[in-house]
Amino acid sequence: MDFDDLQLSASTLAALQEFKQEEEGRRKQFEELSNSAQADYDKMKAAEEDPEKAKEIFSIDNFQEDWGLSQFWYADSTADTYARTLFDGADTDTVICVVSAPSVYSAMRKIPRSSWPTEHVYLLEYDIRFKILAGDEHFFFFDYKAPENLPPILLGKVDRLLIDPPFLGEDCQVRCALTTRALLSGKASDKLISSTGQVTAKVMKQIYPECSITDFEPEHKNGLSNEFSCYASFECDAWKFVT
Repeated sequence: MDFDDLQLSASTLAALQEFKQEEEGRRKQFEELSNSAQADYDKMKAAEEDPEKAKEIFSIDNFQEDWGLSQFWYADSTADTYARTLFDGADTDTVICVVSAPSVYSAMRKIPRSSWPTEHVYLLEYDIRFKILAGDEHFFFFDYKAPENLPPILLGKVDRLLIDPPFLGEDCQVRCALTTRALLSGKASDKLISSTGQVTAKVMKQIYPECSITDFEPEHKNGLSNEFSCYASFECDAWKFVT
């Protein structure tokens, strides 16, 4: 039979048309959400220097967890510790990147902008709702399944990086490690934090030989049953290596 003689059934054509319409609908929804997030971000900037307003407006509690995306927000104390550790000792040239940990970026936004040591603070995240926290210039969509699909301006430029892989499986951890390697500058002064489940201990030693488990115990808001650990390439006031 010649391919030109092949014809799709009416039901198949209808299904294809429905699929195309759904795809177009998703594309438009993404654009609308993106534009809305930037508009809301511009409005929120007015609250940056008011500590009380900042705590309310930039609170992670304004965003409902999506367990289908494996979203579990850190307790405020944990997020604040991570945020302040990333800022500690940074200067105007320091580039900081938070990957798949929007509650940490939220904690950073609660800190008055005038107190930030650097403006080079970026959020890489799958959920575009969080563009409202970072704005167009500092938010980048990130999917761990495409670990090297990253913004060119950050490749090999990041000095401090915190990553919370969305899933505990080895495949996700390894892919996220590819992201980490692509982003970090490679300087001896780089600081790396991977906040993840204790069950990943074996693979963590393989993918991050420069990191050690610390005595800091990350906590979550809504009683996440998986016990978490903080792996880091450095010690600080907030934690020491477990020997």
